[in-house]
Amino acid sequence: MPLRQRQEVQALPRPAELNDLRTICEDGGAVLILDQTRLPNETAFVRLTTLDEAAHAIRGMQVRGAPLIGATAAYGIALALAQGIPLERAIDTLAATRPTAINLRWALERMRRALQESAPVVRQAVAWQEARAIANEDEEANAAIGRHGLPLLQASRNRPVQAMTHCNAGWLATVAHGTAIAPIYAAHGAGIDVHVWVSETRPRNQGLLTAWELAQAGVAHTLIADNAAGLLMMQGRVDLVIVGADRIAANGDTANKVGTYLKALAARAHGVPFYVAAPVSTIDFACPDGAAIPIEERDAAEFGHGAKVSPGGTPIANPAFDVTPAQLISGIITEQGIFSANSLAAIER
Repeated sequence: MPLRQRQEVQALPRPAELNDLRTICEDGGAVLILDQTRLPNETAFVRLTTLDEAAHAIRGMQVRGAPLIGATAAYGIALALAQGIPLERAIDTLAATRPTAINLRWALERMRRALQESAPVVRQAVAWQEARAIANEDEEANAAIGRHGLPLLQASRNRPVQAMTHCNAGWLATVAHGTAIAPIYAAHGAGIDVHVWVSETRPRNQGLLTAWELAQAGVAHTLIADNAAGLLMMQGRVDLVIVGADRIAANGDTANKVGTYLKALAARAHGVPFYVAAPVSTIDFACPDGAAIPIEERDAAEFGHGAKVSPGGTPIANPAFDVTPAQLISGIITEQGIFSANSLAAIER
């Protein structure tokens, strides 16, 4: 029986209550995740009980977004130890799931350090404790990103503020609050009139997830084709762009969902501020620049979610990410504040 069918599914509360929930939580000796492959048509939690199920959840994009991938991997280690699987084997299994998002390796290295320093008799307890800490810290960091990014929207002279984003970097991509969308939620909560231009984000259409969660929160938004972004900026209908990140190099170059670079180029051409929002754990200080960031190549079937979309067996390239050079980024919003892309060395690690 396929892995997906073995997973136990639990229904979510009604949509109005979703914004109060975490995307990942503990359930005794198991972990509940919000299965994002079912959204926006169906909402359900899936119960993970094994290392292989956690790895599948990451690889198959049941969880997605760099911070949430990291938290899921941490819990995957706890599940692996409960099965009696050696730590290094568990780390290798999870590290192989998604190559670009640095939060994955960051979380695994943090788990390794915590467990190597623990006596064998308490390792399982320590694993759950450390995974829990990683999840809690992500929630706190993202709330802080919202607070630090709020003044950018407060300073806008236009009402409603016209923000643009790409992919999904809301609460669905994190444990809670989101990264790029956190300042938008903070502005909405502060009574600021804000409208979000949401790119569909081909080929997986993660923009639909952003539209879905904005609708739950009551934030005004409009879904657009990816290629409409440049026109909207040319017409002066965008005040700022805020995107998330899967990895930020030490020099400020940033990898995010493919299509982000094109928005950054259009923003520069039309004088629109372009911001990246991410927790410090997304910064890879060991990676010198964007050229050193591995770019994940995903299955061509994603172009049509399994449907045949190319005539005559035409080859399909499906890079999942691109890299936006630091010079195109107006600032990087972290839980420690907003930093210029070339000043990341000042961040506390």
